[in-house]
Amino acid sequence: MSQGRKIVIGDIHGGLRALVDLLKKVEVTVKDKLIFLGDYVDGWSDSANVVSYLIELGKQNTCIFLRGNHDDLTHRWLKTGELNDQWLQHGGQSSIDAYRNFSKEEIAAHIEFFDQMVNYYIDKEERLFVHAGFTNLHGPQQEYHDTGFYWDRTLWETALSLDNSLSKEHDYYPKRLKLFKEIYIGHTPTTRIGKEEPVNAANVWNIDTGAAFKGKLSAMDIDSKELWQSEPVYKLYAEEEGRN
Repeated sequence: MSQGRKIVIGDIHGGLRALVDLLKKVEVTVKDKLIFLGDYVDGWSDSANVVSYLIELGKQNTCIFLRGNHDDLTHRWLKTGELNDQWLQHGGQSSIDAYRNFSKEEIAAHIEFFDQMVNYYIDKEERLFVHAGFTNLHGPQQEYHDTGFYWDRTLWETALSLDNSLSKEHDYYPKRLKLFKEIYIGHTPTTRIGKEEPVNAANVWNIDTGAAFKGKLSAMDIDSKELWQSEPVYKLYAEEEGRN
Protein backbone atom coordinates (compact mmCIF):
# COMPACT_ATOMS: atom_id res chain seq x y z
CA MET A 1 0.00 0.00 0.00
CA SER A 2 1.42 3.39 -1.02
CA GLN A 3 1.97 5.95 1.68
CA GLY A 4 0.05 9.18 1.74
CA ARG A 5 1.50 12.65 1.54
CA LYS A 6 2.39 15.02 4.35
CA ILE A 7 0.64 18.30 3.66
CA VAL A 8 1.32 21.44 5.69
CA ILE A 9 -1.36 24.15 5.68
CA GLY A 10 -1.01 27.82 6.57
CA ASP A 11 -3.01 30.24 8.69
CA ILE A 12 -6.76 30.11 7.90
CA HIS A 13 -8.16 33.01 9.99
CA GLY A 14 -11.83 32.13 9.66
CA GLY A 15 -11.69 31.63 5.89
CA LEU A 16 -13.64 28.38 5.60
CA ARG A 17 -14.48 28.97 1.94
CA ALA A 18 -10.77 29.21 1.19
CA LEU A 19 -10.03 26.05 3.16
CA VAL A 20 -12.68 24.07 1.27
CA ASP A 21 -11.39 25.46 -2.03
CA LEU A 22 -7.80 24.58 -1.09
CA LEU A 23 -8.49 21.01 0.04
CA LYS A 24 -10.37 20.33 -3.20
CA LYS A 25 -7.30 21.43 -5.15
CA VAL A 26 -5.04 19.25 -3.00
CA GLU A 27 -7.40 16.30 -3.59
CA VAL A 28 -6.91 15.08 -0.04
CA THR A 29 -7.32 11.36 0.63
CA VAL A 30 -7.56 9.48 3.93
CA LYS A 31 -3.93 8.37 3.45
CA ASP A 32 -2.64 11.92 3.69
CA LYS A 33 -1.41 13.48 6.95
CA LEU A 34 -2.49 17.10 7.30
CA ILE A 35 -0.43 19.44 9.49
CA PHE A 36 -2.18 22.71 10.29
CA LEU A 37 0.06 25.54 11.47
CA GLY A 38 -2.53 27.34 13.61
CA ASP A 39 -4.57 30.55 13.59
CA TYR A 40 -7.83 28.93 12.56
CA VAL A 41 -9.88 31.84 13.92
CA ASP A 42 -10.02 35.67 14.00
CA GLY A 43 -10.46 37.31 10.64
CA TRP A 44 -13.24 36.30 8.27
CA SER A 45 -16.73 35.49 9.52
CA ASP A 46 -16.42 31.69 9.53
CA SER A 47 -14.08 31.29 12.53
CA ALA A 48 -16.44 29.05 14.49
CA ASN A 49 -17.40 27.16 11.33
CA VAL A 50 -13.71 26.53 10.54
CA VAL A 51 -13.32 24.86 13.93
CA SER A 52 -16.42 22.70 13.36
CA TYR A 53 -15.05 21.71 9.94
CA LEU A 54 -11.63 20.80 11.36
CA ILE A 55 -13.17 18.72 14.13
CA GLU A 56 -14.98 16.63 11.51
CA LEU A 57 -11.92 16.50 9.25
CA GLY A 58 -9.87 15.16 12.15
CA LYS A 59 -12.28 12.24 12.49
CA GLN A 60 -11.60 11.16 8.90
CA ASN A 61 -7.95 12.09 8.38
CA THR A 62 -4.73 12.02 10.36
CA CYS A 63 -4.38 15.66 11.40
CA ILE A 64 -1.97 17.63 13.54
CA PHE A 65 -3.47 20.86 14.86
CA LEU A 66 -0.90 23.36 16.09
CA ARG A 67 -1.84 26.22 18.40
CA GLY A 68 -1.62 29.75 17.06
CA ASN A 69 -1.68 32.99 19.01
CA HIS A 70 -5.21 33.77 17.81
CA ASP A 71 -6.34 30.30 18.81
CA ASP A 72 -4.94 30.83 22.30
CA LEU A 73 -6.77 34.15 22.71
CA THR A 74 -10.08 32.78 21.41
CA HIS A 75 -9.69 29.69 23.59
CA ARG A 76 -9.25 31.87 26.68
CA TRP A 77 -12.36 33.85 25.82
CA LEU A 78 -14.43 30.70 25.25
CA LYS A 79 -13.33 29.20 28.57
CA THR A 80 -13.32 32.21 30.86
CA GLY A 81 -14.78 35.19 29.02
CA GLU A 82 -11.37 36.88 29.08
CA LEU A 83 -11.26 39.85 26.72
CA ASN A 84 -8.01 41.30 25.43
CA ASP A 85 -8.14 44.73 23.80
CA GLN A 86 -5.37 43.86 21.35
CA TRP A 87 -7.22 40.67 20.41
CA LEU A 88 -10.45 42.60 19.79
CA GLN A 89 -8.58 45.00 17.50
CA HIS A 90 -6.97 42.17 15.49
CA GLY A 91 -9.86 39.89 14.60
CA GLY A 92 -11.19 38.84 17.98
CA GLN A 93 -14.54 40.54 17.46
CA SER A 94 -15.13 38.42 14.35
CA SER A 95 -14.76 35.27 16.46
CA ILE A 96 -17.10 36.61 19.13
CA ASP A 97 -19.68 37.33 16.42
CA ALA A 98 -19.13 33.89 14.86
CA TYR A 99 -20.04 32.10 18.09
CA ARG A 100 -23.24 34.02 18.81
CA ASN A 101 -25.55 31.27 17.52
CA PHE A 102 -23.56 28.28 18.78
CA SER A 103 -25.05 26.14 21.53
CA LYS A 104 -23.34 25.41 24.84
CA GLU A 105 -22.74 21.85 23.64
CA GLU A 106 -21.10 23.03 20.42
CA ILE A 107 -18.92 25.50 22.29
CA ALA A 108 -17.89 22.78 24.76
CA ALA A 109 -16.78 20.60 21.83
CA HIS A 110 -14.77 23.53 20.44
CA ILE A 111 -13.11 24.18 23.81
CA GLU A 112 -12.05 20.53 23.86
CA PHE A 113 -10.60 20.94 20.36
CA PHE A 114 -8.59 23.98 21.51
CA ASP A 115 -7.48 22.08 24.62
CA GLN A 116 -6.03 19.30 22.48
CA MET A 117 -3.97 21.51 20.15
CA VAL A 118 -0.21 21.07 20.38
CA ASN A 119 2.47 23.76 20.58
CA TYR A 120 4.82 22.03 18.16
CA TYR A 121 5.30 18.79 16.26
CA ILE A 122 8.51 17.04 15.21
CA ASP A 123 8.28 14.26 12.63
CA LYS A 124 10.58 11.25 12.21
CA GLU A 125 12.68 13.13 9.65
CA GLU A 126 13.55 15.80 12.25
CA ARG A 127 11.33 18.44 10.69
CA LEU A 128 9.77 20.90 13.12
CA PHE A 129 6.29 22.38 12.72
CA VAL A 130 5.40 25.33 14.93
CA HIS A 131 3.09 28.31 14.53
CA ALA A 132 5.64 31.03 15.21
CA GLY A 133 8.96 29.84 16.57
CA PHE A 134 11.02 29.10 19.67
CA THR A 135 13.89 30.87 21.40
CA ASN A 136 15.79 28.24 23.38
CA LEU A 137 19.06 27.28 21.68
CA HIS A 138 18.59 23.69 22.86
CA GLY A 139 15.28 23.33 21.06
CA PRO A 140 11.55 23.65 21.71
CA GLN A 141 11.65 20.85 24.29
CA GLN A 142 13.64 23.22 26.52
CA GLU A 143 11.51 26.33 25.95
CA TYR A 144 10.73 28.16 29.18
CA HIS A 145 7.39 29.68 28.17
CA ASP A 146 4.76 28.22 25.86
CA THR A 147 3.83 31.64 24.48
CA GLY A 148 6.96 31.74 22.33
CA PHE A 149 5.62 28.87 20.23
CA TYR A 150 2.77 31.03 18.98
CA TRP A 151 4.10 34.59 19.36
CA ASP A 152 7.86 34.52 18.57
CA ARG A 153 8.98 36.23 15.37
CA THR A 154 12.74 36.14 15.98
CA LEU A 155 13.17 32.70 14.37
CA TRP A 156 11.74 33.99 11.09
CA GLU A 157 13.64 37.28 11.33
CA THR A 158 16.86 35.34 11.92
CA ALA A 159 16.28 33.10 8.90
CA LEU A 160 15.43 36.06 6.67
CA SER A 161 18.50 38.06 7.69
CA LEU A 162 20.96 35.20 7.36
CA ASP A 163 23.80 35.64 4.88
CA ASN A 164 23.39 32.82 2.34
CA SER A 165 27.16 32.46 2.06
CA LEU A 166 27.43 31.43 5.73
CA SER A 167 27.87 27.67 6.00
CA LYS A 168 26.05 25.58 8.58
CA GLU A 169 29.42 24.63 10.05
CA HIS A 170 30.35 28.27 10.75
CA ASP A 171 30.54 29.30 14.42
CA TYR A 172 28.16 32.18 13.75
CA TYR A 173 25.45 30.09 12.08
CA PRO A 174 22.28 30.32 14.25
CA LYS A 175 22.16 27.32 16.57
CA ARG A 176 18.36 27.11 16.40
CA LEU A 177 18.50 26.47 12.67
CA LYS A 178 21.00 23.63 13.10
CA LEU A 179 18.62 21.60 15.25
CA PHE A 180 16.25 20.52 12.48
CA LYS A 181 16.34 19.42 8.87
CA GLU A 182 13.53 21.87 8.11
CA ILE A 183 11.24 24.15 10.10
CA TYR A 184 7.70 25.03 8.99
CA ILE A 185 5.99 28.10 10.43
CA GLY A 186 3.09 30.48 9.91
CA HIS A 187 2.29 33.60 11.97
CA THR A 188 4.04 36.27 9.86
CA PRO A 189 2.43 36.73 6.42
CA THR A 190 4.83 36.49 3.50
CA THR A 191 2.81 39.29 1.90
CA ARG A 192 4.63 41.62 4.32
CA ILE A 193 7.76 41.12 2.22
CA GLY A 194 5.86 41.25 -1.06
CA LYS A 195 5.58 37.49 -1.62
CA GLU A 196 2.31 35.75 -2.49
CA GLU A 197 3.65 32.20 -2.08
CA PRO A 198 5.40 30.41 0.81
CA VAL A 199 8.94 31.66 1.36
CA ASN A 200 12.02 29.57 2.14
CA ALA A 201 14.83 31.24 4.10
CA ALA A 202 17.72 29.05 5.28
CA ASN A 203 15.90 25.85 6.33
CA VAL A 204 12.73 27.68 7.42
CA TRP A 205 9.55 27.58 5.33
CA ASN A 206 6.91 30.22 6.03
CA ILE A 207 3.51 28.98 4.81
CA ASP A 208 1.41 31.97 5.96
CA THR A 209 0.56 33.75 2.72
CA GLY A 210 -1.77 36.37 4.14
CA ALA A 211 -5.16 34.67 4.09
CA ALA A 212 -6.28 37.02 6.87
CA PHE A 213 -5.85 39.98 4.54
CA LYS A 214 -5.47 40.15 0.74
CA GLY A 215 -3.57 36.90 0.30
CA LYS A 216 -4.37 33.26 -0.40
CA LEU A 217 -4.48 30.18 1.79
CA SER A 218 -1.60 27.83 0.99
CA ALA A 219 -0.76 24.14 1.34
CA MET A 220 2.50 22.35 0.53
CA ASP A 221 3.62 18.75 0.20
CA ILE A 222 6.65 18.84 2.49
CA ASP A 223 8.46 16.10 0.57
CA SER A 224 7.90 17.14 -3.05
CA LYS A 225 7.35 20.86 -2.29
CA GLU A 226 4.30 20.83 -4.56
CA LEU A 227 2.24 23.92 -3.78
CA TRP A 228 -1.49 24.60 -3.84
CA GLN A 229 -3.28 27.87 -3.14
CA SER A 230 -6.88 28.92 -2.74
CA GLU A 231 -8.40 31.85 -4.54
CA PRO A 232 -7.57 35.14 -2.77
CA VAL A 233 -9.59 34.86 0.40
CA TYR A 234 -10.99 38.38 0.26
CA LYS A 235 -12.59 37.55 -3.09
CA LEU A 236 -14.32 34.54 -1.53
CA TYR A 237 -15.69 36.88 1.15
CA ALA A 238 -16.41 39.86 -1.11
CA GLU A 239 -19.31 40.93 1.09
CA GLU A 240 -16.84 41.40 3.98
CA GLU A 241 -14.09 43.14 2.04
CA GLY A 242 -14.47 46.40 3.96
CA ARG A 243 -13.35 44.77 7.23
CA ASN A 244 -9.68 45.27 6.26
